[in-house]
Amino acid sequence: MTVNYKFPEGFWWGSATSATQIEGAAFEDGKGWNIWDYWYSKEPDRFFEGVGPETTSDFYHTYKEDIQRMKDIGHNTFRFSISWSRLIPGGKGDVNEEAVTFYNHVIDELIAQGIEPFVNLFHFDMPLEMQHIGGWESRKVVDAYTEFAKECFAQFGDRVSKWFTFNEPIVPVEGGYLYDFHYPNIVDFKRAAQVAYNTIIAHAKAVEVFRTFSVKDGQIGIILNLTPSYPRSDNPADLRASRIADLFFNRSFLDPSVKGEFPEELVDILSEHGQLPERQEGDLALIKQHTADILGVNYYQPRRVKAKEHLPNPYGPFMMDWFFDIYEMPGRKMNPYRGWEIYEKGVYDIMVNLKENYDNIPSFISENGMGVQNEERFIENGQIQDDYRIDFIREHLKWLHKAIQEGCNAKGYHLWSFMDNWSWMNAYKNRYGFFSVDIETKERTAKKSAEWIKEVSENNGF
Repeated sequence: MTVNYKFPEGFWWGSATSATQIEGAAFEDGKGWNIWDYWYSKEPDRFFEGVGPETTSDFYHTYKEDIQRMKDIGHNTFRFSISWSRLIPGGKGDVNEEAVTFYNHVIDELIAQGIEPFVNLFHFDMPLEMQHIGGWESRKVVDAYTEFAKECFAQFGDRVSKWFTFNEPIVPVEGGYLYDFHYPNIVDFKRAAQVAYNTIIAHAKAVEVFRTFSVKDGQIGIILNLTPSYPRSDNPADLRASRIADLFFNRSFLDPSVKGEFPEELVDILSEHGQLPERQEGDLALIKQHTADILGVNYYQPRRVKAKEHLPNPYGPFMMDWFFDIYEMPGRKMNPYRGWEIYEKGVYDIMVNLKENYDNIPSFISENGMGVQNEERFIENGQIQDDYRIDFIREHLKWLHKAIQEGCNAKGYHLWSFMDNWSWMNAYKNRYGFFSVDIETKERTAKKSAEWIKEVSENNGF
């Protein structure tokens, strides 16, 4: 294989996932309930084909074999999350020793196989009891999360040096408090703003605690889904629409976590519409002093916007989309299964933005991937021929390579995901893995992309 695209030495090749989406064992070994266990018990019909989080991909029981498979396909890094409700059932109080044992085994097995563990602390999985007292609307929950973070650093910080406070923190804001696709299914911008604000406080507090531990080569950061906002045209009205979309969806978390401050224009907009969250004294100094060392970037699709066609309904609730409409660009390349545009250059644009406006913070692509339905259509000789996934990864990597050539500080690429996993309300509708998972038998089978990525990792390029 001739290597035309060579990546820097020590580049991170791997994949990412989360506790609720792969572990299963939802009610085993002392794990408490999280909001997904609860919501599924109440409204199973809202989940694709009625599949809930109870067993998912059963990583809890098959981690050893799965980590061997990661090694086999060239992973040198792997990101997973620790389930708060497994480690500290109920969200606060005693630590569940069986959970400590499980995560110790996973970490030790990864290290034994030469795969560096990247650990994320929160991936949409609020313990149910914490949601009952207000979830991220409550400062009590922020304090409980800080204790949970401290416990994780104490238990695992001797072997784990890469830590992340949150994955895609804007998603629980959008899903749980604006657009009704996560529990608690509230539609209220002011409460959403409080959730976002308190999440940033929780991030800063976890960073503050982390820095009191002596974690060898320790770095702590956050993982954000950055979705570049592209205007329909250079018309000032379209440009304003894209700038405001960027403020709401990207800079709302990016600026405080990397620069330590909120964008002024965003604060002005929220203030003008009476939507500012409640703050406490000392908050802004806390955020300023405890910024991220490293940034994970999840990139799936661009956001194309245009100026509003119609004024917002004066009787409707305040929403981000008071300021812009989604623009469906003619001729865009689509993933028809997920309804998402495929725009590989987005990855380059994000990296250049980080370089130019965010001190070129060390970063990596922490998720990128392509969900496809009914992949068994593509089986030949017992293997899913997912050439579409190989093309998807390759084209994104070309743009990432270009960004690195131009001095962007990008350290790695993680696919979402190692194996097909449970995707919240979508359950197993769209499959993302290098390995397919039979949800009845839990059997794993390598797809063609698994062989391809192994070669890429071994050559550190393609």
